[in-house]
Amino acid sequence: MADITPNPDFTREVIANGGETLNLCYQCGTCTGSCLSSRMTAFKTRKAVRMAQLGMKDQVLSSKDLWYCTTCYTCYERCPRGVDIPGVLFAMRNLAVQAGHMAEGHKRTSEAIITYGHAVRPSDKNTELRKALGLVETPPTVLVHESGLMDIKRIMCKTGFDKLIGKPIDLGAGAVLK
Repeated sequence: MADITPNPDFTREVIANGGETLNLCYQCGTCTGSCLSSRMTAFKTRKAVRMAQLGMKDQVLSSKDLWYCTTCYTCYERCPRGVDIPGVLFAMRNLAVQAGHMAEGHKRTSEAIITYGHAVRPSDKNTELRKALGLVETPPTVLVHESGLMDIKRIMCKTGFDKLIGKPIDLGAGAVLK
């Protein structure tokens, strides 16, 4: 069972990790009323912010709801207090990942970036559509610039991101992490 004891250090952690405006929120509910995700999921922006303000670390970091925000920024644009809610949520997500919690979809996207250098894997259908439009089959990205993909992999290794998502990266024989 999760610890329900408030942890004021968690509030300070969120603030220190990008959620500087967390304590400006006075819980008016404009964010939740504006949130597209809250109409389709159990995610409630106001609730997530309040839980962070109350230091409910275990509940916040282990919550699947934290990953339902699509970062459309509507909440931020409408907030009467200027709370950077996406920034607060990013801070909480980063802390969740550090604690070993990440949505499976985000893990898969991260793995695709490590493997292909793109969030979405190239497909035969996409290649055919590009040809039909008169474009080169492969976009001029890391897909055709092998060194770019290696740079992405090095960055992932150097920052420890590969360990966060539990996906070891093969840099190849003799590759050096710069």
